[in-house]
Amino acid sequence: MASIDEVARLAGVSTATVSRALSGRGQVSEAARERVRKAAQSLGYVVSSRASSLASGRTRNVGVVVPFLDRWFFSAVLSGVSSALMRHGYDITLYNITADSDVRSEVFGTFLRRQRVDAVIAVSIELDADETQQLLDLGLPVIAIGGPNPKLDTLTVDDVALAQLATEHLIGLGHRDIAHIGANPEFDLDFHIPTNRRLGFEKGLASGGIPLNPVFFEPADFTVSGGYRAAKQLLGRPGPRPTALFVASDEMAIGAILAARDLGFRVPQDLSIVGIDGHELGEFFQLTTVDQFPLGQGERAAEAVLAKLAATDAAPARTPAALPYELNVRGTTARL
Repeated sequence: MASIDEVARLAGVSTATVSRALSGRGQVSEAARERVRKAAQSLGYVVSSRASSLASGRTRNVGVVVPFLDRWFFSAVLSGVSSALMRHGYDITLYNITADSDVRSEVFGTFLRRQRVDAVIAVSIELDADETQQLLDLGLPVIAIGGPNPKLDTLTVDDVALAQLATEHLIGLGHRDIAHIGANPEFDLDFHIPTNRRLGFEKGLASGGIPLNPVFFEPADFTVSGGYRAAKQLLGRPGPRPTALFVASDEMAIGAILAARDLGFRVPQDLSIVGIDGHELGEFFQLTTVDQFPLGQGERAAEAVLAKLAATDAAPARTPAALPYELNVRGTTARL
């Protein structure tokens, strides 16, 4: 493999400049950085992670703690984190928090203390006081995505506001018989997202002067199949039928669209449906949704943690707290 001296000779710079240019640390002009990049690429030179770690005291690796690896939302966030970190030459190590309390304890008490990461990103995990303190004791930059944590820099989405926006969209179209597909209590875990989205639904109804009808609620499990079953229950039972559904996730909303079609309802002529998330299949199903940009959440978390790594006492990094969201009106909602 080519050496750093060969890269320096080809780029016409010193070895110190090569090191700064490829590590992203220190002052290097853009012209010199580009010459170094092209020289390294042409020679097939790759910075040794072990040598870089010994020289800088950093691993160029960020630990990402997630509660699920097999759910779309978390994979989208991880994709955003990974792409942003890779652009800056960082690897990631995943720590999957499971329902096993012993595994969770090992992640915070052992794995993260092995000094194999330079920073930590925690994705949608409600940390207790001990876990928060264990993260702080690492002495590393930490960014959390999810609900507020007063001791950590956190990127947050206002789930109450997202749900209220979705509900008020339906009310603005003239709907008053609006049902809600939410979640069973066992899914109301970290940051109580289902509860907050139901609160936003109820707040939206109240703002429109619409009384809450307990018959117009059906719990599910944040999956397509769960949304399908819940929608069949809501649309198939005797009594008043809703003209619109606010569904607490896009995956469940897609299930509701399929259930409505199977029962002979036209969407949106007979039934309007709105979800939350910004799922990649939303465009295919023409789903109206409140997009919370999960890919962008991951990118912003990575950028925030990189800013912390580059910060100094004289120029501390500032972490934006509120994450953006946007109503994306497509073809599953229509005026009553």
